[in-house]
Amino acid sequence: MQYVSTRGSAPALGFEDVTLAGLASDGGLYVPESWPQFSAADIRAFAGLSYVETAVRVMAPFVAGSLSEEELRELCTAAYGRFSHDAVTPLVQLDNRHWMLELFHGPTLAFKDVALQLLGQLFERFLSRRDDHLTIVGATSGDTGSAAIDAVAGREKVDIFMLHPEGRVSDVQRRQMTTVLAPNVYNIAIDGSFDDAQALVKRMFNDADFKARFNLSAVNSINWARLMAQVVYYFYAAVRLGAPDRPIAFSVPTGNFGDVFAGYVASKMGLPVAKLVVATNVNDILHRALSEGDYSQGQVVPTATPSMDIQVSSNFERLLFDAGGRDGVALAQQMQGFEASKAMRLTNAQREGAANLFTSARIDADGMTMAMRWAFDAAGQVIDPHSAIGLAAAREADIDPSIPVVTLATAHAAKFRDAVERATGTRPPLPARVGDLFAREESYAKLPGTFEAVTAYVAERATPRG
Repeated sequence: MQYVSTRGSAPALGFEDVTLAGLASDGGLYVPESWPQFSAADIRAFAGLSYVETAVRVMAPFVAGSLSEEELRELCTAAYGRFSHDAVTPLVQLDNRHWMLELFHGPTLAFKDVALQLLGQLFERFLSRRDDHLTIVGATSGDTGSAAIDAVAGREKVDIFMLHPEGRVSDVQRRQMTTVLAPNVYNIAIDGSFDDAQALVKRMFNDADFKARFNLSAVNSINWARLMAQVVYYFYAAVRLGAPDRPIAFSVPTGNFGDVFAGYVASKMGLPVAKLVVATNVNDILHRALSEGDYSQGQVVPTATPSMDIQVSSNFERLLFDAGGRDGVALAQQMQGFEASKAMRLTNAQREGAANLFTSARIDADGMTMAMRWAFDAAGQVIDPHSAIGLAAAREADIDPSIPVVTLATAHAAKFRDAVERATGTRPPLPARVGDLFAREESYAKLPGTFEAVTAYVAERATPRG
């Protein structure tokens, strides 16, 4: 399998090189040259398979040429063996048509574990084949950082530098990052928003001198391998609800557009996805883009759903590329215009390419709270604020009542205890496996949100290219 950049000028790469590179050299994101295809019979054969076996079948076409099926199975077994539930991503029924797909049974209690536990395994496997050292730089609005750190802590030939916006992640989210005291882990709190942190990371990747000194890679969902791993649970859930013989709709609480784009990929591969509901909070750039064609950056508003407090959704570029006819040169110009002006109109082709599969909703704090209360009162489920955004959007969506609607539950409620308690009167306890989190020692640096300050910090501690 070969991969091409959304901006059209970076060289095509195989899966191993794409995984280690993260961002393309022209500033674009990698996507497969073409989407693998599964027939209805292929998908029907997923029935009864374990999560690991489903993962092997779904991902095998993407890793072809870099990993054998047996190698992939070995890595998946290691990655998902750390989850607390044998189903890895179990389904929970809420009422006659609404379901929740629990994605938080990994070591850091968030959906990011599903992808990042595998990504850590992939990094280690690929680096063992070459005399090279990897410097991971990433930005997090809360969950990516802890999941990535857990996945690579203590691994050879890898250092990780993770930026988060100071004071804009929950106490649990921060501590899950800052209490990992492995020698290859560096946490940085910056003065600014997640978008500021993400912009700094992108600038590091695009700085020729800095990238020449260090072998940079990404763990954010700009890394194709991470997104690929997320495609699996769409197939796993849908098959358990009757796919391919009935369509399934999914509602996805969305910030950076990676999780919901994985649903788009599943659809392109042949999964009968009736609708993908893009659920945003009041930081609604994606809702505006999909409903009005207006992809314009606003001011980030801090909310009780910090992982969604984003006004630039990196993975949206992948959809614009694919839905708009895969014209990398035109998209490069379009994205450069956006980066300069912070405003962009979707083309007619992009809007039409997205309209058949996607719908969207903007959910405010009251809508979030009501969804949390409904889940608790109607189904005895204590859900986190992000999942509640997705559930509220699912219940609003105009979808045929005969079609099951699956909301992706992206985090354990205990990661956002204060917000959950305010909404439901119940304060969810931390699971036993992380129960001592608040007794652990923290360690992190506080830096101004400037390119100079952050790159100087990284350069002092990272391992240069050989």
